[in-house]
Amino acid sequence: MKMNYLKSNIFLIFALLLSFPMLAQTITKEQLIALTAEWKGERFPDGRPKLEDKWLERAKKVSLEEAWGVLRNEGYYNQFEGNWEILHPNLVLTGRALTAMYIPSRPDIDKQIRDRGKAEGRKGSPNSWPIDMLTPGDIYVADAFGKIVDGTLIGDNLGNAIYAKSKNGVVFYGSVRDVEGLAQIEGFNYFVKGTDPSFIQNLMLAGLNVPIRIGRAVCLPGDLVIAKRGGVIFVPAHLVEKVILNAEFISLRDQFGHQRLREGKYSPGEIDMQWTDAIKKDFLSWLDQNPDKLPMTRKELDEFMKNRTW
Repeated sequence: MKMNYLKSNIFLIFALLLSFPMLAQTITKEQLIALTAEWKGERFPDGRPKLEDKWLERAKKVSLEEAWGVLRNEGYYNQFEGNWEILHPNLVLTGRALTAMYIPSRPDIDKQIRDRGKAEGRKGSPNSWPIDMLTPGDIYVADAFGKIVDGTLIGDNLGNAIYAKSKNGVVFYGSVRDVEGLAQIEGFNYFVKGTDPSFIQNLMLAGLNVPIRIGRAVCLPGDLVIAKRGGVIFVPAHLVEKVILNAEFISLRDQFGHQRLREGKYSPGEIDMQWTDAIKKDFLSWLDQNPDKLPMTRKELDEFMKNRTW
C-alpha cells in the first residue's frame, strides 16, 4: 500500500515538472496559481502572490525561531537554510521571492535558451533576465547549486540594477563578485554561499519564477523571505499573516510578563507556565491601557486571540 502511494506521488511530481515550460521560461500564470492555491489574496499579473507591503515591513521584527516554530506546526519542515556569507550582517532583508534556477551549462540547451529569450524580447545575458522582472519589495532568490568559482551571478553593475528595481537585495545559493562595489550600494544586502573574483561561466538559466531548492529549503515565487544574521527562512504566502501575528503576540506577552515580573506582581513560575484566568484578564486589561505597544491593529489582535490557546 505504501509503495503504491509512493509511486503515485512520484508520477504526480514528474507530471507536474514536465508540465513546466522549460528553457528559462516563466511558468504560466495558471500553473503558478495552482502551485500557490492556498493564497487567496492579490496577485501580480504573472500569478505570483502579492503580499502587502505592510507584511514585508512587519516581518523585519520576526525572529527566525518564531517563524520556524509556526511553520513546523503547520507541517512545513523544509523552509530554512543557514550558513551564509552576508554583506551587512546587521541589515535585515525581507521581501517577496522572485526565483531563478541555474544549472550547469550545456551548449545545445544554452543556445535554445538564448534564442528563445531573444525572440521574446529579453535583453542582455540570461543572468540579467530575472533582474528585469523585479518590482519594489522583491528579493531575487536564485539556486546556482552552490557554485562559487565561476558561479558569480552578479557584480556591482547588476547589484545596482537590482537595487534600483527592487530597493532590496538577493539570496543566492551561489556566489557574487565585486564585493567592494556592492558594499557601496546603500540599502543593498546579500546572502550568498561565497564570493569570488571570477566571471560567471559554464552556468545557464533554466527557469524563472519556478519552485527552487535553496540548500535544504524550498522556495516558491511569492514566498516571504526573512533573511537575518542567523539564516534565511521562506514563508509560504498563505501563512505570512499567521507567522507575523504569532510573533507579534509573543512579543506583547513578553513585554507584559517582563513588566509584571519587575513589579513583583507574579512569580517567574506563574509567567512561564500556562497562565491562569486572572493573568489572562490582567493581560487584556494591560493591552487596553497600552494601545501604543500594539504592532498590529486591535481588530487583527482580537481575531488572532479567538484561536489562541495561550
